[in-house]
Amino acid sequence: MRLTTKGRFAVTAMIDLALREHNGPVTLAGISQRQKISLSYLEQLFGKLRRHELVESTRGPGGGYTLGKPIGHISVADIIYAVDEPLDATQCGGKENCQDDQRCMTHDLWANLNRVMVDYLDSVSLLDLVEQQRQKMAQQGANVAVLHDNRREPRTPRPVAPAAIKPQPAVG
Repeated sequence: MRLTTKGRFAVTAMIDLALREHNGPVTLAGISQRQKISLSYLEQLFGKLRRHELVESTRGPGGGYTLGKPIGHISVADIIYAVDEPLDATQCGGKENCQDDQRCMTHDLWANLNRVMVDYLDSVSLLDLVEQQRQKMAQQGANVAVLHDNRREPRTPRPVAPAAIKPQPAVG
């Protein structure tokens, strides 16, 4: 079993959308450029995501896509299923006809893997992924700031001018 490009691209595009939708609808052209995913491929994926009500589209100037549900209510499994990504580790597609129209010896192993995989992907929300990405971006921003600070020329201390000597009042 392996997740194909379709599922990976759909999840990546949804993270990009969720990170930027606070500024209004997000264009597929923008996602395409940032994520290096073909625009025509994104159009196909977003058509499916829209039909499953995971995104909403806005036409016209300033148009684009926004999330169709609250970010915490969209799971990775929802995204993958919406784009028709099969999540099945069995050879038979769950039909139990793996070997000469009979159930193979490892059918239960792969069927159990399917359940665990779906449960895991259903437990990870788009919000979880967006928060992880924001933490990475914040960390990278902090690392860039530290890097810039370390690359500065060392400062040479300026000579300090002696303080002006003030006359002391006479003690008497």
